[in-house]
Amino acid sequence: MALPISIEDLIRRKVVENARVEYKKDWNPQPILHTICAFANDIENWGGGYIIIGIEEENGMPVFPITGLDKSSVDRINKELLEKCNLIEPRYLPVAEQTQFDGKEIMVIWVPGGENRPYKCPVHFPVNKSEKKGDKAYYIRKLASTVKASAAEEKELFMLAGDIPFDDRINMRADIADMRPSLMSEYLHAVESDLYQASLFRSTLETAVDMHLVGGPSEMMKPLNVGLMFFNERPDNFFRYARIEVVDKPDPTGEGMTEQIFTGPLDKQLRDALSYIKNYIIKERIYKVGNKAEAERFFNYPYAAVEEVLSNAVYHKSYQIGEPITVTITPEKMEITSIPGPDRTITDEDLKNRKMVSKRYRNRRIGDFLKELHMVEGRNTGIPTVLKAMEANGSPLPVFETDAERSYLTVILPVHEKFTACYQNNITDTAEEKHKMRRSKTDLRDSALDFLKEHEELSASEITKLLGYKYVSASLRDVLRELISEELVEYTVPGKLNSRNQKLRLK
Repeated sequence: MALPISIEDLIRRKVVENARVEYKKDWNPQPILHTICAFANDIENWGGGYIIIGIEEENGMPVFPITGLDKSSVDRINKELLEKCNLIEPRYLPVAEQTQFDGKEIMVIWVPGGENRPYKCPVHFPVNKSEKKGDKAYYIRKLASTVKASAAEEKELFMLAGDIPFDDRINMRADIADMRPSLMSEYLHAVESDLYQASLFRSTLETAVDMHLVGGPSEMMKPLNVGLMFFNERPDNFFRYARIEVVDKPDPTGEGMTEQIFTGPLDKQLRDALSYIKNYIIKERIYKVGNKAEAERFFNYPYAAVEEVLSNAVYHKSYQIGEPITVTITPEKMEITSIPGPDRTITDEDLKNRKMVSKRYRNRRIGDFLKELHMVEGRNTGIPTVLKAMEANGSPLPVFETDAERSYLTVILPVHEKFTACYQNNITDTAEEKHKMRRSKTDLRDSALDFLKEHEELSASEITKLLGYKYVSASLRDVLRELISEELVEYTVPGKLNSRNQKLRLK
């Protein structure tokens, strides 16, 4: 069975945090079973983890070139793995895949967070059948190590027993058919999973089982919430207001206000909202200062900071609460609000000092999908990324705001001070500056191709909207004609150029 993840990205730790990957040079059942138990207990709601057998580890990192496994030993390992996992209470079976990497045989054991935690397993294995079975214990992950749970940690595990993260729960109101196989295949292709080719010919249920998107008894399997969030065209039909609203308020009275609402699978609405903000909201200013030879260049808001804050809002929002993520832009600031706020392990002092290190994730599976798509950073690296981007742009530092009940979190990104000054002093752009701020045909060409690759089919008006323009410009029309003449792009309704359903797609 293939895994819904790029094996190379997993081994080289491009998307999965260090604490969620363990390397083993060879099959060693006792410590491997302890780690399976720890990942299944998933005390931090990270989403479980992976054990890679056939790769040596040094200081927590893989050693290259890899040693690999003897091909003749793989069947024996599979048999012993099943035998040892039967000793876990309650019963838990991970997903194991035999594959090749750098020409060597390896085995990858995927251990998603379990539905029936806490799990325990033998501390020691009997050397022979006459020896008495050993005691069983609960194991957890601490940083990048597997350890036996203390009495307090055992108590915490039992408290978590009935608290499966919402995104990983079964949705009894939905059916397997509510998940679209085309969206699953697109995702598997995007993350370069070996499951992609098989997904083109298999049933929705078979692919969903391999991706761990279903639950329940075999006679009545139902989709997990995360499956509907990423692989249904309208998740807001199942999770009220699961969408992003972007409101631009150039005037306090509301005059000239515009509102855009982004729906669809979580990754799509995030991409669309970010694309709109990048093309319509974010502006560059070129500011000539005194006798300096070079002009200062800065943005009202650095895109990297906006991308990180909005992506984390999608990741950490509660989809049980019927409220959207809102992005409100005024001349002074951008506010990104999601509900609820941070958990209470993050103190008010932490918020004031812009240090938000969460002990436990609210959504363990949403994070996995967004990380695989390279849309969010690894564990607790988001805030440093925001601070670095704001500082590099010369912007004031962000502000994190919540209330005593932690019912919401608003991240305030102040506009660049000189950007505001340009308007306050009524400084207008020179013809040269306007030319620099205008998109070149090369930029338009690259953007149009990127949008068509991402959305498959778009009308000229839809491409215009994603660019942040109100009307189809002459430059954009020229670019689209060139792409068609070069046979890179084609019409979806050949011969009927004026059709209301006419769109463009990559050829």
